[in-house]
Parts: sequence; C-alpha cells; structure tokens
Amino acid sequence: MKFLEYTPFDSLNLFLDQLNLGDCTIRGNLEAFSCKHTATDRRLSISLEHEILDYLGKSSDSDPSSPVEHLSSRSSRKTLIYLVLTLGHMYPDYDFSAVRAHLFFQEEELESFKQMVDTYLSDASRQWAATNDGSSLLDSMTKAIDEVIKIRECDIYSYNPDSDGDPVQEKGAIWSFYYFFYNRKLKRVVSFRCYCTSKLSGDDFLIGVASDGEEEDALIDMDI
Repeated sequence: MKFLEYTPFDSLNLFLDQLNLGDCTIRGNLEAFSCKHTATDRRLSISLEHEILDYLGKSSDSDPSSPVEHLSSRSSRKTLIYLVLTLGHMYPDYDFSAVRAHLFFQEEELESFKQMVDTYLSDASRQWAATNDGSSLLDSMTKAIDEVIKIRECDIYSYNPDSDGDPVQEKGAIWSFYYFFYNRKLKRVVSFRCYCTSKLSGDDFLIGVASDGEEEDALIDMDI
C-alpha cells in the first residue's frame, strides 16, 4: 500500500487535528492509499492468505457461523487483506497481523457513515460551520472523499475492534470509529479514523486489556 497525497483532505485534516472541545479532544484523519503492495505488504499478504486458506480447510459449510461462503472467494480475501494492510499503514507501530475478520463489517450504504459523523461529531460540526461560512462538515467530508475515490463506486467497510485491536485505546480513547472506502476499479482505499480523548483521564485510562490468546480465530467471520 502506498500513501497518496490529496489536497481535498488537507483542510479537513487540519481542522480535525487535536480539535479542542473543552473537556475532551477529537482527532480525526482522512488518508488515501493505493493497493500496490510494498515488499513488506507482499510478505504479510502471503502470510494472511495462507492463514485464511488454512482456516477454510478446517471449516465446515454446515457450521452456521462459518465464513466459508465469504472468504472462499478470492476477491473477498483480497479485500480483507487490503483492509488489514491499510490499518498497518495507518498505525505502522501496531501489529494487525492477527486481527479478527469479524471485526470488519460491510456497510450497505453511505448512511451508516453519515449517522456516525452526525452522532459523534455534532460539536465539531458546529465549530466547522462557524469558521467555514456555515458549510456542513459532513457535506465537506463526503465531497472530499468523492473527489478522491468516487463514493458511489465504493464498497464501504467499518472496523469495530475489541480492546486489544484498537491502537487508540492506549491513548485513553472515550470512543473511536473507523471507515474504509474501497474502489476496486481505481485500486484505492480511503480511510477515515476518528477518536475522542478526555482531558480528565490519566495516561492509563481505558488501557486495552490483554488478549485472550485465541489467535487461531483470527481472520474469520468477515462479512464481505
């Protein structure tokens, strides 16, 4: 994956960089990546592919919780791998190699993303409007994303990590959310990450709990 610079994101990222909301701080970031693998990406991609295929070989179609129907598709496996690699480039010091696939969800429409922004960024939206001639933060974000990746041609995914799969838990995050816009034709991914930290919490607030050690369940149950 290669980071791509796009000016439509600049003003939004500047606004969402450590946005002061009194007792808390919001941090958000829009980034674009090409799906061209680096040497490191290729090695991890092969490792993840082998892990998925090994799981599929041990799974049964009769098992109602089995993701065989989805991950038996090479296209679905590639999508999962692109999302995991994107996370790795967003947080290069964090290891996502054992992330569980059921933590990714395919959104049927853009409305889920809009609702999340409306819910969690309502105060930020008011500040944006006050400093940008009354314009809508949500509209500005969707317009910028569309310029970069053509939203209507994208598959949209959310990432809902448990405590040991979310890097911002270690920063004392009150809440966080992640969205990915994947355009298969352009072979490009746009990510949006956003989280909120409290100024009242200590450095060890909401530290992620230890993992349960069930790594053999990694990369399963993905809804792609």
